Amino acid sequence: MSDISSLQSDILAQVSAVGDEAALEAVRVAALGKKGSISELMKTLGAMSPEERKTQGPLLNGLRDAVTEAIAARKSSLGDAALEARLASEKIDVTLPPRAEGKGSVHPISQVLEEITAIFADLGFAVAEGPDVEFDDYNFTKLNVPPDHPARQMQDTFYVAAQADGTSHVLRTHTSPVQVRTMLNQKPPIRVISPGRAYRVDSDATHSPMFHQVEALVVDEGIHLGHLKWTVEEFCKAFFEIDKIELRARPSFFPFTEPSLEWDMRCDRSVPGQIKFGQGDDWLELGGSGMVHPRVLANCGIDPARYQGFAFGFGLDRMAMLKYAIPDIRSFFESDLRWLKHYGFAALDIPTLDGGLSK
Repeated sequence: MSDISSLQSDILAQVSAVGDEAALEAVRVAALGKKGSISELMKTLGAMSPEERKTQGPLLNGLRDAVTEAIAARKSSLGDAALEARLASEKIDVTLPPRAEGKGSVHPISQVLEEITAIFADLGFAVAEGPDVEFDDYNFTKLNVPPDHPARQMQDTFYVAAQADGTSHVLRTHTSPVQVRTMLNQKPPIRVISPGRAYRVDSDATHSPMFHQVEALVVDEGIHLGHLKWTVEEFCKAFFEIDKIELRARPSFFPFTEPSLEWDMRCDRSVPGQIKFGQGDDWLELGGSGMVHPRVLANCGIDPARYQGFAFGFGLDRMAMLKYAIPDIRSFFESDLRWLKHYGFAALDIPTLDGGLSK
């Protein structure tokens, strides 16, 4: 008994005296390793009589447990001390002025999102958000996309492994599921925009597997195409900061709108590498739109006989490319500080309609 107590006191003293985790590990191996002092004592239990084992067994197990707990506690203490020392050595005095070469910039996508939000806020729109990993039902079915529609094929959509309850999920291919969530949880009148990330299997100079969209949704009584056209015009005037624009509508098809339209804006491309809006003989595609399909309204619990709505969507990345003459969409996601220094915005350049969107 006295030998066990003496050994325990000696090992615990060694544990308390170590100054780093390497030394602590050496103490652990010497005591609890395959040939450690405690391990050797534990091996003697097999040669003892039942009466001796009944007495010595609890003592040796208590010794092993006490040393194990002490080593774990000391390891935790050493880890906390090491972390504190590292934090103290790496701390930064935030009251010091920044170095010129380390000055941060606001990413063009973030800036354009702020600009668009300011425009639609002035038009009375709220901002709605939703998850990037979305129910297949919200991303497709409730938007009147049938099971055999090409948009559901693997080459367009990133599918997530089936859930335990059998539900199917995807990385949302557009921000339209946010509109579904809004209509399911809010009664008309509805006037929202849904900016955010979307995902499709596509990559080139003008397409990225992950991109940013903004979509607008209005649902109320008496809504018609005239309201849609006016909203798109007012947005384009404010975003491109010009007083006069000319839009052209082309018939199109989207499962979730009927009728469906795509909008083009008159522009001038006569000078290579430049685009001037509101003049010229060229047309630039803006995005798709249409009147919300009655079936979509019904799927979301809204009476299509009473309410009508319109929706349209633009790519945030594409809008930034057009407004700020950025030639390649892939540059947005390459984390090149030289690129960001050239195209980035000052942190306090907050866009406002009265003070100007672009600083």
